[in-house]
Amino acid sequence: MALDNITKIKTTRLANEIDKVFSINESIKKAIIGTNREDFVPRGFKHNAYKLDALPMGESQWISSPLTVAKMSMYLDHKDADSVLEIGCGSGYQAAVLSHLFRRVFTIERIEPLLLEAQKRFRASGTMNVHTKLDDGQSGWKQFAPFDRILFSASIKEIPKALFSQLSDGGILIAPIEKGSNQVITKFTKYKSKVVSMELESCIFVPVLNGIKR
Repeated sequence: MALDNITKIKTTRLANEIDKVFSINESIKKAIIGTNREDFVPRGFKHNAYKLDALPMGESQWISSPLTVAKMSMYLDHKDADSVLEIGCGSGYQAAVLSHLFRRVFTIERIEPLLLEAQKRFRASGTMNVHTKLDDGQSGWKQFAPFDRILFSASIKEIPKALFSQLSDGGILIAPIEKGSNQVITKFTKYKSKVVSMELESCIFVPVLNGIKR
């Protein structure tokens, strides 16, 4: 669904603000511009939607800042990639941005009320290529594997083997890895049976938790 002119001015300003802090390419910029962030924040926080800050959204969860969403999207290196799996749908904003970059977006959320709200937002915004699932994301989504890219939108100590098995050859997995009291965004690239990792930068994400919460 096309954005109205006023919203597009706001999203364009947001993309430019992000680019001043962290250089983003044109496709990421267009994805940020094409996504109405106001649709993905709680009603009481809409006046803060276009600030470069994380925002609370209930269930003790947070919506990642637009800057973080842009960074994670850049690190995925979407060129020539068709599908992406996100672990931790949350508000749906990251998946909505990814929907402009990938033909197929799969996103898993373990907290049912958050997923139901995200599904409403996808429908309202006319986002048709995002597929959602209520589940413990650590198991991945075997039915639609392999995925060209996998993104963790929550921190984890170690990537489950199931996720690497669902990553295509040459695929990239981006995740905030917990190291003691710190977290580091880490890029994993799969070459047949070998996985090569590279640390990118420090970060702060809510942790991955086990099971489903209804």
